[in-house]
Amino acid sequence: MNYPVITEHVLESVQGTWWSRRRRRDDVPTLPPGAVYVFRVGGNYRVFPEGMVFDESHPDVLDASSVTLVDCRARLVEVERTLPSVSEADIFTIRASFTCQVADPTVIARQGVIDVAVPLRAYLLGDSDMPKVSAGHRVEEINAVRAEVARRMTAFSAVVPPRVAGMSVEFVGVEVTASDSLRAWEETLRNERRNGQLSQFKIDVETQAAARIAEVLAQGSDHVDAFGIARHEIDVTEAAARIHRHTGEEATRSHDAVLAERAHKRAQDAAEAQMRRDMVLTLLRQMGSGEQYVDYHQVLEQVLRETGGRTGVGTGTSDVPMVEQGATSLSAPTSQARAMPPGDRRESFVQSEDDLVD
Repeated sequence: MNYPVITEHVLESVQGTWWSRRRRRDDVPTLPPGAVYVFRVGGNYRVFPEGMVFDESHPDVLDASSVTLVDCRARLVEVERTLPSVSEADIFTIRASFTCQVADPTVIARQGVIDVAVPLRAYLLGDSDMPKVSAGHRVEEINAVRAEVARRMTAFSAVVPPRVAGMSVEFVGVEVTASDSLRAWEETLRNERRNGQLSQFKIDVETQAAARIAEVLAQGSDHVDAFGIARHEIDVTEAAARIHRHTGEEATRSHDAVLAERAHKRAQDAAEAQMRRDMVLTLLRQMGSGEQYVDYHQVLEQVLRETGGRTGVGTGTSDVPMVEQGATSLSAPTSQARAMPPGDRRESFVQSEDDLVD
């Protein structure tokens, strides 16, 4: 940067008599805003009066051997310095800021301060103890280095303030910038972290959407149809026709199920009745064989239990006889009853089928 000296030009001497001497306007560069002319006349530097219209016949302009354009506005100047870290592969870069303003343009022109950053960088390098602040830190510990460098620079500028001849200079602040490698690494970590958060956010959104859909489905097809109609994804007429058709199908299935259940019940009752008839007939056949003693009371109780207490067995209104057709009646007394010993508990029982015949 060209500050505070903007440019310097060597001027040729002007020939002629004293009343006709005049320097050409093209020999002197145009003055930008905020700058002043400083002419070198002999061994002296003289400032052209500020605010005065440029006069080609002014003595300083005619006798000057060179002209310097000096920027007198205040500027913020930044200078950098590198500091070591605990690793030889990484360094810290500090950037100090100073406010500068020209106080004496003639001194600036004499010193030829074309770039004020040069003396300020020399000032920043003048603190020989600054590297000790960062030498014990890793590059990832940049925040700790920032705090220590700020304290160090504040103290150093208070004890040894920055000075540039012909200018007023003040220390403003200092910052420690991250290295390119650390910045790239942190950017990679940040991007990966953001990608992970974005993926998790998408999963959460999909999970919530799935839960809402499941809740809608759990409330039945009518609610689903209403949800689709509200989102203009289902036509009302189509939904009504489908509901009507579904209701008719449900009624048909329910009627068929009732008929099937009744048929199954009738078949089951018939099978049970047939089983009871077969069981009673089997018992009666065994009783008619007369091969062994039969406790008729016990048989009767068993038959009544099996038939549910009914006196007959069958599915109609008429009772089925306890014996097959053509068998001898069980109610008549028999003349061939065997004699029973006195006190025998079997004497009260019918001993054979003949005793049951009237």
